[in-house]
Amino acid sequence: MHDKIEDIEIRLLLEALFLKYHYDFRKYAAASVKRRLRQAKEAMGFETFSAMQEALLHDASMLPRLLGYLTVQVSEMFRDPSYFRAIREKVVPHLRTYPSLRLWVAGCSEGEELYSLVILFREEGLEDRTLFYATDINQDALARAEAGVFDLERIQHFTENHRQSGGHSSLSSYYSAAYGRASFDKTLRKQVVFADHSLVTDAVFAEMHLISCRNVLIYFDRELQDRAIGLFKDSLARKGFLGLGAKENLRFSGHAGAFLDFVREEKIYQRRTE
Repeated sequence: MHDKIEDIEIRLLLEALFLKYHYDFRKYAAASVKRRLRQAKEAMGFETFSAMQEALLHDASMLPRLLGYLTVQVSEMFRDPSYFRAIREKVVPHLRTYPSLRLWVAGCSEGEELYSLVILFREEGLEDRTLFYATDINQDALARAEAGVFDLERIQHFTENHRQSGGHSSLSSYYSAAYGRASFDKTLRKQVVFADHSLVTDAVFAEMHLISCRNVLIYFDRELQDRAIGLFKDSLARKGFLGLGAKENLRFSGHAGAFLDFVREEKIYQRRTE
């Protein structure tokens, strides 16, 4: 009985979050949402989800704290180096044929994937002709992404990933270190637009040549995954590319027919021309 009441409370809390703040987690994978909300409830000292909902409705300062639990901010630069090597060796040669490019990092978290792609594009001579869009629903995460500052203890792992991805330069040339933090060069952001965008509720905003959305869809239910993939399909130029995470694919999507497997093992797809 307790679990049933808890499920009702969670549904009402998510409905309140959507109705007041327009953040829609109602179609996120239920088990994942419940786990994170339990962590939030305990950390914030609430006895029940109903009490959390009451606070959320009457205290706007609750929102960023709650979003910090509901949105996943775990990534690393050049995560899964073979994915970035495939972008470098297989996708970039196609992108070179365009005079200007638009790249979208959807669900950019704190910016690790964005900086990885900007550095890769700089090394391949494509940065200056590319406009990078970095979007997320978490404003705090976007602010951290725009700051481009990471704990120095993470940099050794980032550096090894960069090397394995086929990097042509030293990662250390892109940041300065002080007080246990690594601050990435502000020139890496000169071609970047940071924006609040929800894959759940928002629409297409530009035509893209490459969309990288890795390890986001795994937190959606099947219906919401399908919506997001449809959004990517409608956002891609003909022959544009879509990169997903290692545990994600298009197999069960109603939009799968719009894509070709381009680098199957790295979950990189190409938009069909028809």
